Amino acid sequence: MLSERLLSKAVHQASKNYLKLHLTDEKVVPPPNPHKSYMLYMHVPFCERLCPYCSFNRFPFKEDKARLYFANLRKEMQMVKDLGYDFTSLYIGGGTPTILIDELCETIDVARETFSIREVSSETNPNHLIPDYLEKLQGRVQRLSVGVQSFNDDLLKQMDRYEKYGSADVIAQRVRDAVPYFVSMNVDMIFNFPAQTKEMLIRDVERVIETGATQTTFYPLMCSPSVARSLARTVGEVDYNREKEYYDLLDYLLTGGSNPLFTHSSAWTYNRFDYQNSIQPLSYNTSDNTNKHTQMIDEYVVQFEEYPAIGSGGITYLGTNLYVNTFSIQEYNKAIEQGHMSIMGKTSFNLHDRMRYRFLMQLFGLRLDKRQWFKDFGVTVENGLPLEMAFMKAVGAFDRDNSEELTLTSKGRYLVVVMMRQFFIGINNLRDQARRALPEDERELLFGSGCAKFE
Repeated sequence: MLSERLLSKAVHQASKNYLKLHLTDEKVVPPPNPHKSYMLYMHVPFCERLCPYCSFNRFPFKEDKARLYFANLRKEMQMVKDLGYDFTSLYIGGGTPTILIDELCETIDVARETFSIREVSSETNPNHLIPDYLEKLQGRVQRLSVGVQSFNDDLLKQMDRYEKYGSADVIAQRVRDAVPYFVSMNVDMIFNFPAQTKEMLIRDVERVIETGATQTTFYPLMCSPSVARSLARTVGEVDYNREKEYYDLLDYLLTGGSNPLFTHSSAWTYNRFDYQNSIQPLSYNTSDNTNKHTQMIDEYVVQFEEYPAIGSGGITYLGTNLYVNTFSIQEYNKAIEQGHMSIMGKTSFNLHDRMRYRFLMQLFGLRLDKRQWFKDFGVTVENGLPLEMAFMKAVGAFDRDNSEELTLTSKGRYLVVVMMRQFFIGINNLRDQARRALPEDERELLFGSGCAKFE
């Protein structure tokens, strides 16, 4: 639709303008604002298999390198503590955080000793949903998210995940077995694969429900320049033109129609931690039967708009600045052993950029708080972002627009998905800027010898 195309171009250009990485010699992130609450993000960039669609910072697993890395993560936590930070929430992303279960458990234990951690969220892969791992994670991790992507065997083979992680039937049984161990068990899925039919997508939704998972997160397929060729030769080129068609199908199946598949669904939730590992997820919380109204919740972006990130490839957002840690594991280890953090670049946001970011992130959570906006920026949202507000009103994006809040219509929710897609394309480009600084041996490890540019 025309409004989607116009919005895509506008957000793409805006993101391109302000998501430019500039080298910096800063050694630590700024100290905390005593009036703000933060969460801690921790990145573990090791995987047993590198998926062709993934643009996040990740490397092939080597045990000796991973053990040294975990030890340095624990040292970096103390650096953050020494700056004056405390946290109640820890999110561990990757890569595959559970790649060395003993190291992960030790690191979580140290985090709980160092900070006031009450909730830990972590990612994993299906082959780690086994009793030995689950028993170690129980009580340490409250919210586990497993990357399934699809329950279709043909698509799993295209993604090079079938051999490593098992068939759809095997994965479904492992998810089913894991559910009782955690407060929340989330299943990550992808939609809009080139070879995916509507029938495949419907069956994916049905199989997620059959596992008993408390939450599922559907991400539209998307790639960055660094993985474009590997993606094209494995699963095919992304067709964004049919994205809305598949989005609408998910919306109808899970929250709409006379008999939605998620008849006990309480919410659409955008449940993924901002820059580090998200595209624009569409999640459905299945654990609460009391609320039948559709809503979207971004549990981390909304609750923790600012956060420090540790580990190679971590992206910190504090105040007016976004800081990017080195994507090199070698350089990360060297920095920590020298007694400082591994920041390699930053980008700064002006007031207008910050207002755009707030506008996007709060609408990503379905509700923009106008009173908080005025308190933080000193202007109304109408005066601060007149063009953005005029466009969204003209296309019928707002359900409620009063002195206290903005909420979204169904069309508005999809337009926010469009904005987030373009924003995260900009974040992926930021990652690619950081990846270009990799030492030659680490570049070859990811892209092969003789690669002067990304694939």
